[in-house]
Amino acid sequence: MKVRRARGWHRTALLAVALLLCACRHDAPPSTQTVTFWAMGREGESVRKLMPAFERAHPDIHVRVEILPWKAAHQKLLTAFAGDVTPDLCQLGNTWVPELAALGALQPLGARVRGSKRIEPGDYFPGIWDTNRIDGTLYGVPWYVDTRLLFYRKDLLARAGFDHPPRSWSEWARQMAAVKAMVGPKRYAVLLPLNEFEQLESLGLQQTQSMLRDGGRYGNFQSPGFKHALRFYDEIFRKDWAPKVTNTEVSNPWAEFGRGYFTFYVSGPWNIEEFKNRLPASQQNDWATAPLPGPDGPGASLAGGASLVIFRASKHKQAAWTLIEYLSRPNVQRKFYQLVGDMPPRRSAWDNSALADDPHARAFRVQLERARPVPKVPEWERIAAQLALVEERMAHGRLSVDQAARTLDERADAILAKRRWVLAHGRSPQREPSP
Repeated sequence: MKVRRARGWHRTALLAVALLLCACRHDAPPSTQTVTFWAMGREGESVRKLMPAFERAHPDIHVRVEILPWKAAHQKLLTAFAGDVTPDLCQLGNTWVPELAALGALQPLGARVRGSKRIEPGDYFPGIWDTNRIDGTLYGVPWYVDTRLLFYRKDLLARAGFDHPPRSWSEWARQMAAVKAMVGPKRYAVLLPLNEFEQLESLGLQQTQSMLRDGGRYGNFQSPGFKHALRFYDEIFRKDWAPKVTNTEVSNPWAEFGRGYFTFYVSGPWNIEEFKNRLPASQQNDWATAPLPGPDGPGASLAGGASLVIFRASKHKQAAWTLIEYLSRPNVQRKFYQLVGDMPPRRSAWDNSALADDPHARAFRVQLERARPVPKVPEWERIAAQLALVEERMAHGRLSVDQAARTLDERADAILAKRRWVLAHGRSPQREPSP
């Protein structure tokens, strides 16, 4: 009896162990990798919807998408780097790439791009691709793009005597003068909110000289090119073509655009849907979009948006790269556009899509060919904030063009002091051949 009971107990114990081992193998297959992907705002919410199809195609990879609010994302990234708890993959605003690259936080991607059958650098808008190249090394792959151009009232421009949007600064000036004369003292030709730096930044990018000089060590705002941009910007406010207001004072620009408070508005692609949804049906044929005019012809604009980067500390770099390749497919980029409205960075993703048939999106397609990156230094966002402070003082007549240019150089030089010291005492960054 004792022997039989002992054998029965052993059988029960072995069966329990076997069941436990089977359960463990079912719950956590050893071959599965978990890739942590940090994404921001609506993009994070929308990209989650693309993950089931990716995981079906790659059953050995599980993606954990963590959504960060945009306002907290920059600080969280720096804190994660300091604490060595960075994700595998991240959505990174293009102006943040130089900062994270300077910290040594990002994995160079040039070799992976050269070996990829899915990512073709020549298919990307060149200015957007270039935002990810720092000192000759590629650190990111563009995910979606952003730029600025003209939204305008076709009907009001026609009433002022013009049958096409402006194609140069001089033509734009003539049109703004005519519109202002037509609409009177309580309405304006253009809205350029004084707490937004992107409009002046875009005019600066249209110059042949960079806004920084000596490898990003000093400001170059007293250059002839940028002072030309300042004079044009100053003329708009001095001649009362634009109201001296911030965007908080025009809380509903869509309604004001509809009632003719202004005829031109410099803004980004998100406003296509806003104007479609907020303007009445009777006004849908009254507005259009056009590329920014430049000093002597079609002008450049800023190369904004976000890219996908891999952190150097990632333990799943190949799996993260596989996800980047998937999200870079033209058909996946079209799906992402349908989900969130962000414009794709690849030319081929625009073909045979809703974008190609949208007359308001076509001007963005043209403008993106002339998009240019802002100076690629970690301090640029701080310097750009100074543009808004100085432009407001200039618009209110408290600074002349020369004083505004000199003030910007002084403030930029102060912000760049640490960069100059580091470059003078540190080593030059290692360069990786880059597509």
